[in-house]
Amino acid sequence: MQYKDDVSCQIIGLMSGTSLDGLDICYATFTQSSGKWNHQIIHAQTLSYPEELLQQLKNAPQLPGIELCLLDRNLGIFFGKAVNEFISGFRINRDEIDAIASHGHTVFHQPDKGLTVQIGCGASIAHETGIRTINDFRKKDVVNGGQGAPLVPIGDQLLFSQYVDAFLNIGGFANFSKMHPDDTVTAFDICPANIIINHFSRQLGKEYDKNGETAACHTVNDSLFKALNSLEIYAERQPKSLGWEWVEGSMLPLFERMEMPVEAKIATATEHAAFQIAKRLDENDCNAVFVTGGGAKNDFLIQRIKHYFNGNIIIPDVETIDFKEALIFGFLGALYLENIPNCLPSVTGATKAVVGGVLHQL
Repeated sequence: MQYKDDVSCQIIGLMSGTSLDGLDICYATFTQSSGKWNHQIIHAQTLSYPEELLQQLKNAPQLPGIELCLLDRNLGIFFGKAVNEFISGFRINRDEIDAIASHGHTVFHQPDKGLTVQIGCGASIAHETGIRTINDFRKKDVVNGGQGAPLVPIGDQLLFSQYVDAFLNIGGFANFSKMHPDDTVTAFDICPANIIINHFSRQLGKEYDKNGETAACHTVNDSLFKALNSLEIYAERQPKSLGWEWVEGSMLPLFERMEMPVEAKIATATEHAAFQIAKRLDENDCNAVFVTGGGAKNDFLIQRIKHYFNGNIIIPDVETIDFKEALIFGFLGALYLENIPNCLPSVTGATKAVVGGVLHQL
């Protein structure tokens, strides 16, 4: 890994996940000395989406081209205004912010077709805030033959590997990374998690299954559980990544084929996620795993992972659980500014390591 001594920058990282639980904003300092990176979260906050925008994001994959382009612009404006409020609320000196680094909101992810689309116009963010903005982190990896995902493992490797060598993020999808002694990294998307649990929770008028309370009180459908675990993708080797298109085309039909209460679907989706997560952790010889993302707060899901997993589960502080992805996309922005590759081809399958992202200057 390249490095320069005495690097220091302050970045606002933005993360909008597939589970649609809001925009995570994380302002952090990143420093590097003699090849060792350190970070400090200064301020962090999650902002809920207005209902109209939330519905548009849910329907984004079905929008006509012109409407999707307008949503891209409007989401960028929303991100920019959210950052302005964040800066004002925490009384941050704009002159000290080196850049905004935005993941954007994924609408399409089909790397086998060379396609990945994250909306949230970077030019609009830069225009609204007056701060240079980096976005579109995935596309350069994809055009070099990679999956464009997961990108978080480079942050796991350089910012968190002193704690443990295996990391699990349970967001819309559960993704995993493991550091090896030779500095290589194994990482891939495991399975749908919150994205499918939340999908059925909304049918009950809830945005998510708080603490797994619905799943805990209802019975898993064994036939559906077996069918989910038999999906072909679980036999595929990495690199691999998942998107909503796969869920909609391959997983939802299994739920729709079987007559059962919505509560049973939530219970089965939760059990399936726990089983697949534990299976992959055990297959990769994990003795302990550091868990973040919204799913780390789902007590029942964590309980079921522990039931299947042979190792230990480490749950960090709430700030790390909530903002690790936004923090790491801020870190990808820091690497971009230093012209250091910010993806791992051993993880994504790309032909080379690239400095992913597009810079929008003022």
